[in-house]
Amino acid sequence: MCGIVGYLGSRKALPIIIKGLKRLEYRGYDSAGVAVLNGSLEIVKKKGKVSDLESAIGEKKLDASVGIGHTRWATHGEPNDRNAHPHLSSDGKLAIIHNGIIENYSAIKKELEKSGHSFKSDTDTEVLIHLIEEIKIQNKCNIEEAVRLALNEVVGAYAIVVLSEDDERTLIAARKGSPLVIGIGKDEYFVASDATPIIEYTSEVTYLNDREMAIMKDGSLTVKSLENVIKTPFIQKLELDLEDIEKGGYPHFMLKEIFEQPKSVRDAMRGRLVSASHSLVLSGIDQYLHRFTNAERMLFIGCGTSWHAGLIGEYLFEDLARIPTEVEYASEFRYRNPVIRDKDIVIAISQSGETADTLAAIELAKSKGAMIFGVCNVVGSSIARTADAGAYLHAGPEIGVASTKAFTSQVTILAMMAIYLGLKKGTISKSKYQELLFGLDTIPDKVATILGKAEEILEISKRFYQASNFLYLGRGYNFPVALEGALKLKEISYIHAEGYPAAEMKHGPIALIDEDMPVVFIATKDSSYEKIISNIQEVKARKGKVIAIVTEGDTEIKKMADFTFEIPSIADPLVPLLAVIPLQLLSYHIAILRGCNVDQPRNLAKSVTVE
Repeated sequence: MCGIVGYLGSRKALPIIIKGLKRLEYRGYDSAGVAVLNGSLEIVKKKGKVSDLESAIGEKKLDASVGIGHTRWATHGEPNDRNAHPHLSSDGKLAIIHNGIIENYSAIKKELEKSGHSFKSDTDTEVLIHLIEEIKIQNKCNIEEAVRLALNEVVGAYAIVVLSEDDERTLIAARKGSPLVIGIGKDEYFVASDATPIIEYTSEVTYLNDREMAIMKDGSLTVKSLENVIKTPFIQKLELDLEDIEKGGYPHFMLKEIFEQPKSVRDAMRGRLVSASHSLVLSGIDQYLHRFTNAERMLFIGCGTSWHAGLIGEYLFEDLARIPTEVEYASEFRYRNPVIRDKDIVIAISQSGETADTLAAIELAKSKGAMIFGVCNVVGSSIARTADAGAYLHAGPEIGVASTKAFTSQVTILAMMAIYLGLKKGTISKSKYQELLFGLDTIPDKVATILGKAEEILEISKRFYQASNFLYLGRGYNFPVALEGALKLKEISYIHAEGYPAAEMKHGPIALIDEDMPVVFIATKDSSYEKIISNIQEVKARKGKVIAIVTEGDTEIKKMADFTFEIPSIADPLVPLLAVIPLQLLSYHIAILRGCNVDQPRNLAKSVTVE
């Protein structure tokens, strides 16, 4: 999950690296560090955020046109100055930054200690740079060959960039399981975990594949496999604008991204939902239509918010397309010997397209003959390249760690897929198909209507921001929304929150309810409306405080609830796209009132690229 940046060219490296680290800080903010090379290696690293690193650099003259930088999410070793990256070899002539985990580092470390190596940190990364140094000495080879040989000895995931004093105008990068992109400018090169530090300088990039390394020298880029086979890099244009990664006048990225949802949902539908003819064009499905319509089972795989989107997908696909569907946590999928058949379709959901557990689950499913359909946001990401087919969200960069617009875009894609397959399989009528498409077409405007009433959520937040616990309840399509609402609150405000099916409340959680317990009901007018009213009465009988998300014009629940927030009426399968918006705002405002950093919540990182 760490963020890495490298630069080689004619500009001053340090400003480029620092700016890049700030853009990658959503990937980790436990510590940060830089190394620049101008005759000798100069390193500064510091516990804390990139701003703390800037203070540590102060007035130091780190003039160089080649350098590397790192912002850390701690795995091996607590966050402190000595565990911060970059790490050095024994002789201080090699420096490395690393995103990932070297699983066999302990065994390698013991062998290196026998050879006289001593270590200054608790990290697996320092072991790797010492291994590269040892191989370079023992094999009397150059740094490029030493890196290649060392990476053939390690087990685990990595994206690395290496600097060597003996090869001053060279950057060496490599990846396996962790993302890495090379930016190609005019006689200059950029390396980063994703494209956000690069877009300001060039729009031409190449994404390294697993077990590939890039050797960047003045005026030349060579890509080769770890088997020493030269590769031809595929150069592509970035579909990213600089303004997309700026706050645009908002105080936080999360708030900006919440308010971008009318546009991001519309962009997810653009080119797919044809309003004029009330029809869908889904090329990713069409090329495998026979497999989709004859699938024996759908398997949704994801983590966190993406898992919640998949759970809504389960409701959609079973309700509309009548396809048996299961939703799996990617992190558990491989470890229970799952039954996967060649007529199964695995739909992998990930905002970044780099989630390590999801990628590992995909590899297992592919080996069993299942078809893989990717739903992700980042063009050129690992899931996009691994899947047989897929659909991009087109949501634009999501910088806030707590996912908002990516979630609604994911649900939009899944809704279109389920509606389309329902028509193709004959499990929904043509009139139902067009009714749902008309409803989808209205979602962006209805989201904008909800956002126009954001002040109402702020007033509710002021009443409950000091609560210690929250309960979120919903039925049917709204149960996954309850889970997502609870996750958002706990992620950024650090309040303990649980999402439950409303009917399950009486099987345990009702014991927690008292006058200090806020209970959020997603209580729209659907087929479960009368049941949800009964659940609200059960909470009120125990003096719980009820916050209800209700359908516009509802009067019955307003009489019972302490607070209500109205959302426009929409067909049941599309309610999650509206009901989640006030819950995102609720978590945001509560976190701000509690003084939390909503864009960089403690212990979390945006892209989980380690298992």
